[in-house]
Amino acid sequence: MIRFGGSYVRYPLDRGKRGFVFMAEKRDYYEVLGVERGADDDTIKKAYRRLAKKYHPDLHPGDKEAENMFKEINEAYEVLSDHDKRSRYDQFGHAGVDPNAQGGFGGGFDFSNMGMGGFGDIFESFFGGGGGRRGGPMRGDDVQYGINISFEEAAFGCKKEIDIKRVETCSDCAGTGAKPGSKIETCTVCGGTGQVRVQQRTPFGTFASSRPCEACGGRGQVIKEPCPTCKGKGRVRRSKKIEVSIPAGIDSGQTISMRGQGSAGAKGGPAGDLLITIGIRPHPIFERQGPDVILEFPITIVQASLGAELEVPTLDGHVKYNMPAGTQNGTVFRLRGKGIPYIRTKGRGDEFVKVNVEIPKNLTERQKELLREFDRTGGGSYERNKNFLDKLKDLANKGTKQTRKGKDARE
Repeated sequence: MIRFGGSYVRYPLDRGKRGFVFMAEKRDYYEVLGVERGADDDTIKKAYRRLAKKYHPDLHPGDKEAENMFKEINEAYEVLSDHDKRSRYDQFGHAGVDPNAQGGFGGGFDFSNMGMGGFGDIFESFFGGGGGRRGGPMRGDDVQYGINISFEEAAFGCKKEIDIKRVETCSDCAGTGAKPGSKIETCTVCGGTGQVRVQQRTPFGTFASSRPCEACGGRGQVIKEPCPTCKGKGRVRRSKKIEVSIPAGIDSGQTISMRGQGSAGAKGGPAGDLLITIGIRPHPIFERQGPDVILEFPITIVQASLGAELEVPTLDGHVKYNMPAGTQNGTVFRLRGKGIPYIRTKGRGDEFVKVNVEIPKNLTERQKELLREFDRTGGGSYERNKNFLDKLKDLANKGTKQTRKGKDARE
C-alpha cells in the first residue's frame, strides 16, 4: 500500500497503455475540500480556489506531496462541482464515480497522462486564460422547449409532436468538417494535441500552462478543404419533429427530460438532452390544487332549502350528487377519486365542490309577496334571526346600564 495525495491506495492491479489502475481507499471528497456535505456550489468553488492556490505544483517545484495534494483537490472538485457526479457520490461513495470499481458508475479519473500541462489547464480555468482539454469529445448542449397543453391533457396525459431546432452531426462529412474525399492533416504547430505550452508571469511567479492552439483552433487537425455543407464545423443546425409522451398528472412548470435528444456532441461526444417545460391552459370551470380539482357550483335558494339531486361536472363527465335540505352557502362537498391522477403512484386526487347560493334578481310582485309570506310565517331561519336579535338587544341593554353607572359615579 502506498500513499497518494493524502490517501492510501493498494498496489496496482493492472498496467496498460494508460498506466496503473488503482483500487483506492480515498479520503472523503468533502473532507478534502474542507466543506460540509450540504455546501452550495459557490462554497465548493471558493474552497477549491483557495486550496488550488496553496498546493499548485508551480508554487512548490519538486514537492511531490504538494503535487499529490493538488491532484486530490482537483479530483474532489471535479466530482463535487458536477451535479450528476455529486449525486452519485453522495449515494454510493467513491464507487459511484469510479469506473474501475465493481458496479461503478463511471466518471473516474486518470492521472497517468496528466503532466504539469494538465495542472495548468485546471488552474487557468479559475485564475484566467482559456485552458481546458478542448481536443477531446464534448457533450452537446441541452435544448430547452416550452409547450402549453389543456387542463384535460395534463390530467390524463397525451402525446404531442413538437418541432425543435438543434445542432446535428453533418451527414455529408460525418462530423469531420472536411469535404468528402479530402484529407485531414495533423497540425504541425501543436503536433495534433490541439494545445500549445505557454509561460505567464503572475504575482505568484512564472506559470507554465496550456492553451488552445490558434493555428488549428484547438482541433489538433487542419482542414484544407472544408465541407461545403457545414463550413468545416462538422455540425449543422436543423429542425426536427419529435413525439413527446406527456404523463398523466403532470403539473404546470414541470419539465420532461428526453435523454440524448438535444444537440449533437463534438468529436464523438454524447448528445445533450431535450428539456420540455409544461404550461397548462386554464380551464373554464375547474381549478387545480396539486392533485385535487376545485369547482364552484351555483344552486338556487329552493335547492338549498329543500335539497336536490345535482348534476355535477367532473373530469370524467357529469355525476349525480344528492344534496341535503338546508345546505348553507359556501358548503363544500367532496367527490373522492374525481381529481387529477397521481404522476408517480396509482390513484387520483379528489374533486371539491363549493356550492354558492344565488340570490334571485328582478322578482315579480307575486314572487315578492310569497317571500314576504314565507318570512312572516318563520321563513325557516326565524329561530336563528330571533336569537341574533335577542343578542343585539342584550348588548344594547348592557351599554345603557354602563352609561347610567358612569353618570351616577360623576354625580
